[in-house]
Amino acid sequence: MYERRELMYAGHQACAGCGATMSMRYALKALGEKTILVIPACCWSVLAGPFPYSALQVPVIHTAFETGASTASGIKAGLEMRGDTETTVAAWVGDGGTFDIGIQALSGAAERNDDIMYFCYDNEAYMNTGIQRSSATPFGTWTTTTPANHPKGQPKKNMMEIMAAHRIPYAATCTVAFPEDMMRKISKAKAIRGTRFIHIYSPCPTGWKAPSSLSVKIARLAVHTKIFPLYEVEGGERYNINVDPKNLPVDEYLRLQGRFAHLTDDEVHTTQETVDREWERLVKKALD
Repeated sequence: MYERRELMYAGHQACAGCGATMSMRYALKALGEKTILVIPACCWSVLAGPFPYSALQVPVIHTAFETGASTASGIKAGLEMRGDTETTVAAWVGDGGTFDIGIQALSGAAERNDDIMYFCYDNEAYMNTGIQRSSATPFGTWTTTTPANHPKGQPKKNMMEIMAAHRIPYAATCTVAFPEDMMRKISKAKAIRGTRFIHIYSPCPTGWKAPSSLSVKIARLAVHTKIFPLYEVEGGERYNINVDPKNLPVDEYLRLQGRFAHLTDDEVHTTQETVDREWERLVKKALD
């Protein structure tokens, strides 16, 4: 049963069309009010608003960039010492603080199987500090540190596979274009003990050079072009694909975003081949 009342106020400091704010709203409806959020340096350090104001109606602890998972683990241990086994402790972290700067703390928590939920809202760059590339940035993308003449030449890091390799109880991908799927997965994860990883695809109109009105459409296209499949992994081994994509060409997704405007036909073809290959690997795992 989802929380009927809103746990995020209407007022916040996000850009129009921000996928991270939509993601937070849906997540809190699934998590409920017995939740403590840990937010390291990221867009959400700013979005909630300056003290003593907050857009969130649950306790929030702001912490250092690299310490999202370790701080959440410590808070959970403290609650358990007090006999509180009901409160969910959730780290809410961007892709920079997950894929790069905070990966050591996340890996440590996963290796220990600490009883926390870890959310990565992924807007595929360091958006809060000026749209710099991260290891979540896709191949060929423009950022302020990979300009159009020298776009990122490496593929996006597969964070789901990294977490699955830790054999944690539960990992799942979500997106704001499929809110029911997102809330179902978060509710399912909430009922599981141990480390749970939720990877949320989170459009950023500012950093992606896209109209704010297209955020949900772009998120939906990411799924239906197979760029960001929706699936879950239990115990690091059992794969389940949740939404069957429409197999649309990747160009339908890429052409809506200015960060890909410089791509050549060959680079678009390379992206399509990579997406098709990764999808085949995922389907094979789901069938095993």
